[in-house]
Amino acid sequence: MFARFYLYCLLTVFVPVAAADSTAEIDANADKALAHLLDYAQGADELLGKAAGVLIFPDVVKMGFGVGGQYGEGVLRVNNKASSYYSTAGASFGLQLGAQFKSEVIVFLTEDSLQSFIHSQGWEVGVDGSVALIELGAGGKIDSREISAPVIGFVFSNKGLMYNLTLEGSKITRLAR
Repeated sequence: MFARFYLYCLLTVFVPVAAADSTAEIDANADKALAHLLDYAQGADELLGKAAGVLIFPDVVKMGFGVGGQYGEGVLRVNNKASSYYSTAGASFGLQLGAQFKSEVIVFLTEDSLQSFIHSQGWEVGVDGSVALIELGAGGKIDSREISAPVIGFVFSNKGLMYNLTLEGSKITRLAR
């Protein structure tokens, strides 16, 4: 109970700007995040072209002081058009101090996985669906022929794809806009 209160206070103090993004800001930042992903991950364009839907969280703030949390807002695009807007939030425990900014892109490669996500009442990664995180192969290239998971994800910063991260435990909720 105390940990949830502490996390709420932490996010309330440090993340008010993220909660205030308009749909226009989210869309513009999502365009930048996708362009950034395409710069770092050769072959990502092929995967995005095959997608039934793409969920883009361009600005996810992760911070902690003992107990940590993350929050970000994003857009679900179907047929390259904004369909709806979502937030992602999560908590973590353990030794941690500081803040990190990252982007997350979740790609629904099948219509079934997309519909399951859309019709959920809040979707928790690892519980309601698993997301296979993509790591780059030799030469920074993705081989889309070897990807068999229905939902894949990319986590990256301004320096490129981030490794040793997980989306497990992230709760994704539709925003009322």
